[in-house]
Amino acid sequence: MFSKFILFLLLFFVDTSFAQNRMPFNKRPNIIYIYADDLGIGDIGAYGQEKIKTPNIDRLAREGMLFTRHYSSAPVCAPSRAALMTGKHTGHGQIRGNYELGGFEDSNEGGQMPLQEGTFTIGKMLQKAGYVTGAVGKWGLGFHNNTGNPNAQGFDYFYGYYCQKQAHNHYPTHLWENGKWDSLRNIEVAVHHNDVKDSTDSDAFNRFIGKDYSTTKFSEKAIAFVQKNYKKPFFLYLPFSAPHVSLQAPVEEVEAYIGQFPEKMYLGVKGYAPNRNPLSTYAAMVTYMDKQIGQLMDALKALHIDNQTIILFSSDNGATFDVGGTQTPFFNSTMNLRGRKAELYEGGIRAPMLVRWPGKIVKGSKTDLLSAQYDVLATLAEISGQNIVQTDGISFLATLLSHPKVQEKHAYLYFEFPEKDGQIAIVVGKMKGVKSNIKKNKAAVWELYDLEKDPYEKNNIIAQYPEKIAEFDAIVVKNHVHPVIKEWGFVDDFLKK
Repeated sequence: MFSKFILFLLLFFVDTSFAQNRMPFNKRPNIIYIYADDLGIGDIGAYGQEKIKTPNIDRLAREGMLFTRHYSSAPVCAPSRAALMTGKHTGHGQIRGNYELGGFEDSNEGGQMPLQEGTFTIGKMLQKAGYVTGAVGKWGLGFHNNTGNPNAQGFDYFYGYYCQKQAHNHYPTHLWENGKWDSLRNIEVAVHHNDVKDSTDSDAFNRFIGKDYSTTKFSEKAIAFVQKNYKKPFFLYLPFSAPHVSLQAPVEEVEAYIGQFPEKMYLGVKGYAPNRNPLSTYAAMVTYMDKQIGQLMDALKALHIDNQTIILFSSDNGATFDVGGTQTPFFNSTMNLRGRKAELYEGGIRAPMLVRWPGKIVKGSKTDLLSAQYDVLATLAEISGQNIVQTDGISFLATLLSHPKVQEKHAYLYFEFPEKDGQIAIVVGKMKGVKSNIKKNKAAVWELYDLEKDPYEKNNIIAQYPEKIAEFDAIVVKNHVHPVIKEWGFVDDFLKK
């Protein structure tokens, strides 16, 4: 009897202490969400990278929490960003693939399929909670003259690229600030028409190096936003465009790596800008982004708001396939996981997730909580004291505050992706189902992997668990709604089989 009473007191203490943390904070924390572009989970030191230096990102892990089972919401840019902003997985979301408008030329800039008018976003939610909101970097969810304009989707301030195609060049002629063209000191170059015929022609390489580097501009504008708004609660969404190809970085940053790797010139044969030192440049892009994160953290400390600010860091999808001179196998960017960008195997959607919140998160802690980027909206809602219902996500605040016993958990994570002939993936606990080539084959069969025993998805064990087929099919039926674009309707066809 006495032991039961002690257990009751312990559980009461855990529940009440967590409830106190869940209550609206008297001074709600500032929130910074940093998003890398095509950064593999293995590209940063905190997850085992040894060739690329990322001391500031590693500091987030050392002084915060590292997630080992966190997923992007999709394996490519636009749907991941849309799911992050809306808290909807790709079976429910408006944007489920890259649907680009316009062209690469300045005169033909068009952006991507825009978020619809009236969309509920993280920005709008935090505006309602009294936050000043800013987005600096690569948006990819609409243009300034349509419903996807970030200023119309919950952000008081925007600076950066609207268009994913423009973001293929890190030395653009311009960026955008609240709908206005901001001219940079760079010439217009066509980054996808560049086969170099003479590898000794310096001009063929040098014309892709400009004076104003987009990552630098993002850092400057992000810090300026914080300095302007630090006396109020603020939310800064900072989606860097690095290290997405083209491979471009400031010369001095590349030189710091030259001589460390077995370089082979990239002559532009697979699109994007040619590069004399592609391995050094990729590493430099990651390290330079890391330096900007360090400068932002220094700015928080200088303003004495370091302890009042929660920083989250992730990437929009897995490491890129080898285009534009990238060689992600050399850096083991996927941590040997199967698949890369545009695939629903682990290497395409497993993402880094680091969260630093001084005084709240235990330093150097780790979690294997199954989570996805579409959980972020629910998490920030709880942190900011907002009640929401329009989300597929689950708040992981309890995990951040070291209260795992009261952490609500996903029954499964759901992914559908219309590109590369149509793919679906479902993660249930340690098990994962994958179905591919659905557009070509309506009778495509499920693959099944035990991620605990087989994290690299080498052994398909569906024959041992035939009951999983009906279970996965039922999850698809429950989680898929008809998309707004016909080309994304491959699951509709699958369900009609």
